Amino acid sequence: MTEETQALEASVRKKWEGVFIATPSDKEKFYLNVAYPYPSGAMHVGHGRTYIVPDVIARFWRMRGREVLYPMAFHVTGAPVIGISKRIARKDESAIKLYRDLYKVPQDVLDTFTDPLNIVNHFSNEYERVMTSAGLSIDWSRRFTTVEPTYSKFIEWQWQHLRAAGHVNKGAHPVRYCPQCENPVGDHDLLEGDKAEIQKFTLIMFSYGDAFVPCATLRPETIYGVTNLWVNPGITYVRCQVDGKEWILSREAMEKIGLQDHDVKEIGTIPGTELVDKKVSHPFCGEVTILPAVFVDPDMATGLVMSVPAHAPYDYIALRDLQQKGKYTDIKPVGLIKVEGYGEFPAVEAVEKADIINQDDPNLEELTQTVYSAEHATGKMYEQYGGKPVKIAREEVAEVLNEKHHSGIMYEFDTRPVVCRCGARVFVKVLHDQWFLEYSDPAWKQQVKDQLENMELVPAEVRTEFYRTVDWLKDWACSRRIGLGTRMPWDPEWLIEPLSDSTIYMAYYTIASRIKHIDPALLTPEVFDYIFLGKETENLPERERLDGMRKEFQYWYPYNFRFSAKDLISNHLTFQLFHHCTIFPKEYLPHGMVVFGMGLLNGAKMSSSKGNVYLLEDAINDFGADTVRMFLIGSGEPWQDFDWRNDLVSSTRKQIERFVATIKESLASDGPETDIDQWLISRMQNHIGMVTKAMENFQTRQALQESFFGIESDIKWYRRRLGQETGGRETMKYLSSVWVRLLAPIIPFTCEDLWKDISDGLVSFASWPEQDSSRINQSAEIAEELLVRTIEDIESILRILKTPPRKITISVAPSWKWDILTLIAEATDKKNVIRDVMQKEDIKARGKEAADAVKQCTNLFHKLPSDLVERIVQSKPDEFSIFTNASVFLSKDTNLEIEVIRSDECRHMKAGSALPFKPAIIIE
Repeated sequence: MTEETQALEASVRKKWEGVFIATPSDKEKFYLNVAYPYPSGAMHVGHGRTYIVPDVIARFWRMRGREVLYPMAFHVTGAPVIGISKRIARKDESAIKLYRDLYKVPQDVLDTFTDPLNIVNHFSNEYERVMTSAGLSIDWSRRFTTVEPTYSKFIEWQWQHLRAAGHVNKGAHPVRYCPQCENPVGDHDLLEGDKAEIQKFTLIMFSYGDAFVPCATLRPETIYGVTNLWVNPGITYVRCQVDGKEWILSREAMEKIGLQDHDVKEIGTIPGTELVDKKVSHPFCGEVTILPAVFVDPDMATGLVMSVPAHAPYDYIALRDLQQKGKYTDIKPVGLIKVEGYGEFPAVEAVEKADIINQDDPNLEELTQTVYSAEHATGKMYEQYGGKPVKIAREEVAEVLNEKHHSGIMYEFDTRPVVCRCGARVFVKVLHDQWFLEYSDPAWKQQVKDQLENMELVPAEVRTEFYRTVDWLKDWACSRRIGLGTRMPWDPEWLIEPLSDSTIYMAYYTIASRIKHIDPALLTPEVFDYIFLGKETENLPERERLDGMRKEFQYWYPYNFRFSAKDLISNHLTFQLFHHCTIFPKEYLPHGMVVFGMGLLNGAKMSSSKGNVYLLEDAINDFGADTVRMFLIGSGEPWQDFDWRNDLVSSTRKQIERFVATIKESLASDGPETDIDQWLISRMQNHIGMVTKAMENFQTRQALQESFFGIESDIKWYRRRLGQETGGRETMKYLSSVWVRLLAPIIPFTCEDLWKDISDGLVSFASWPEQDSSRINQSAEIAEELLVRTIEDIESILRILKTPPRKITISVAPSWKWDILTLIAEATDKKNVIRDVMQKEDIKARGKEAADAVKQCTNLFHKLPSDLVERIVQSKPDEFSIFTNASVFLSKDTNLEIEVIRSDECRHMKAGSALPFKPAIIIE
């Protein structure tokens, strides 16, 4: 960024100080909000787009005359910042490097990060500073953090309502758990594995003498087809007492089982090699042999695997590998499930058909999922195994195994590793006396589905994902022992976990600037019942302040749109709907949501923990705030993924420089008004309409394309048509005023600086340009479109000529060809249009010439844009006059002699090829 740009941005920021504070008025409101950040590190360009897109929309609606509220706060609840603090306190090298080198925290400040609140305070202030540098029009008077006493009182009130509605209950459930933090952990607490889900495995207990060898499976119905077990001969297994019975497990499995409601005690070890070739048995499959397999992962489930080669491709491949070496040739697959499209042994058939060579084949995983999915969708057990569909048999077999054959449950993640922000590994633990939100409640789910039907969701296709999430959600562990945040009002030993205290804070924004002036001790549940629900209670304190907050809430709520990333549909975005539906009356339920795509950096996913980030402040310092904003807006629509690439950003800076130069040049224009000025003014009406519509639909990239590149393209043609002449004084003033306002939401610093030479006040509060239909000149637009297309055709011809021509004759189509095009355009039966047109007597009388013209006009009709065809058919432009009036321009532009002639007056053989809106071009 140049010193000039730096000075410009500083000057504009000074003008903006305090001007975006939102106050209820007689204007229509527009309240938008975005997921508040967790200030545990510096902002990167991915965060930049998250907050810049809503800012563009906020600025647009502010200029449309709405009272706009765009607030911001900081989410500091939970254990992540505590984990970070602990890592720094113990001199964790990767943590120190991240904060010192990537986030550029000064050493004296870093030394204070052993206190987690110092991390929070430092980065909260950094976020506000960088957001301000990026030009975000935020109302900072409403800033708060989620550990402030007043906010905690608000959360206590929310949870009293959730409990009163029967949605909060205590129980025992499996949760993600960090042993080092001694705490359940959520998505925001994790360095890795934030998408990992807990899977419920059935433990099938194979007898081995007086001990059990447990194998975990998601498909208990396949126990009938077990032909052997797999053991890793390279590891040492553990003998342990589990609830008084001897089990053989991997050491990793023993540690996991110990967290899942079992009494576990190690009593010895046994090498994997000693288990090879030993026999185990189960009533459902009989006696089977344990075979060696190095692919068995001791860290996956129990560290031992049951083998069903008829229905599991990996098992079949492993067995085939051994049998090709002449071993265990007596083991044969056992078919037990009939599947549509497969024979007796689906896994065997699928592997052989796909020519899978060995266990390392990259296609094996996808093949396995295909077989498993087919069996679950259409599979049916053979009659000797019950004859029921797999979907039913799976549950019934698991129940029988649990009741009669010592089976149990083991929980495991579907993906690994899962790592806490403190750096420790996360496991699945069964917690007792844990508080849960009962998202599994069918009645509560239906409330949310009903609300979703009334909401505007952008893009529309995410509606399916919301419904899927509502159906899928199970009970949610909502309390913690350790961390920052609000304590359960009825059970203060527990803290409310981060996602669970960030579901209705959008309502808190409406009163945040006022409530900070009230003593938290006065904020009883009755106070919030009055503010948000209008419930009267005797002796409410600070009544005047409460009335002010009540009015603010009623003015701003419900919010118009929530902006957030698509990966939050599965939790936060859906959670907030559950909570809103419980607490607020229908008229205050959310109106809409806009879901963002993800950010990439040079083609790879941005990740602070992996160092693949480009800090937003660095981007602003390197390129300037407006360049960053324009690049991020132009990189895709909000719901599309975007890719930041430094090598492409510089061109954006040059585009802004061209815009500035054009505006300054336009403001200096003092020429007379000409016919081409009418065209430019007319085109501006189209741009205004299209940019406005795009903004209303949150298509910010489309708005940029139209407001910058669309207008720039018109100006290039306008200048080309003027030649050496100066642009019309009034036209250029009008264009400058409109263009600066259209781009003001996207590049506000630049536009604010330019606006001082155009009008009084701030462009941020200037009126949005209105489309003026009286200034739309269809004839002028069609005429220029015809000239543009004709010049493009001439240039294409000139490029392939070997010798320079002397003269160009433009031959325009006769009126009878226009009649043909009109008939084609108005025909309802486009398939038989040629036949129908040729039945017209006046056309038919022209014989072959007409037949050729009909075919040519039909082809032309399909090539031209439909809206253009509609306009030219309605207006039937006088092409001869258009080209005649523009002949001087055409001659100067091509540096050739130009003659314009009607085709029926021209004897040249090419003249007859002239079509409506596509004249014949004769080169001499």
